[in-house]
Amino acid sequence: MMNSTQVSVFTLAAYFDAGLLKYVYFLIVMCLYVFIIAANVLLILVICVNRSLHEPMYMFLCSLFVNGLYGSTGLFPSLLLQILSDIHTVSAAFCFTQIFLVYSYGSIEFLNLAIMSYDRYLAICSPLHYHERMTHRRVLVLLAVIWLPPILVNFFTLPLIVPLQLCGNIIHKVYCDNHSIVKLACSDTTLNNIYGLAVSALSVFGPLSLILFTYMRILQVCFSGSRQTRQKAVSTCTPHLASLLNFSFGACFEILQSRFNMSDVPNVLRIFLSLYFLTCPPLFNPVMYGLNLSKIRATCKTFISNAAY
Repeated sequence: MMNSTQVSVFTLAAYFDAGLLKYVYFLIVMCLYVFIIAANVLLILVICVNRSLHEPMYMFLCSLFVNGLYGSTGLFPSLLLQILSDIHTVSAAFCFTQIFLVYSYGSIEFLNLAIMSYDRYLAICSPLHYHERMTHRRVLVLLAVIWLPPILVNFFTLPLIVPLQLCGNIIHKVYCDNHSIVKLACSDTTLNNIYGLAVSALSVFGPLSLILFTYMRILQVCFSGSRQTRQKAVSTCTPHLASLLNFSFGACFEILQSRFNMSDVPNVLRIFLSLYFLTCPPLFNPVMYGLNLSKIRATCKTFISNAAY
């Protein structure tokens, strides 16, 4: 066993020697990153510029797209550099920063989706009182709830992992994560484990409870309501459910991979699935909402046409 020490550099051991194929991988990842930036920035601009889209649902969508950019920034620049590099190391300071960005992104995404389900619940179940309940002030409060608690909670993770005495510096992933560093520790990690479990439970079960409650109420209204109500529910909830399932799949695999031995899964597949919740939601969300919501689709066409001229 290595002596415990303060590690200054971590090795990301999941990368492999791809030879000349690394340039192909680099181009694929670069194209994905450019598309994510372009799609999310376009929809953010469309929502911000068009006053007819300054409604609660679109404000929460805008928050979702901003978080997509936030999470992508925590992954893609480093990923692109590591693909081209022959030495897959990162500094401890960068590693801890990436942990904060990745974990806060995941917490914000799930909470954002939960608040969006609450917004759809009010719109479908209480349409006559929707604007009385979802006021401009309440929207601002809910946006603050989406962003501030996850950032604060994940920020306080850093003082728990930075002082840890480590017996190694090899992380078997393509990016840094909290659980991998805790597993390297030689010092006592009881507080880290308790805090991690508490944060995980709060980040998952709180939003999940709200989502389950709102969709149970929406289903009740759909079964007892008119055909028009059912059509409205399907048209507004389908993109949200697709985004929720897309993010949940990636997050569940990431949790399973962190907590259990996944050595039987092929390395390439394991890398792809570990990146899923950081790449597919920012890629998928703007496409899903851009294609499904007619107001956004029409405004995008007008925005692009005006920009072309």
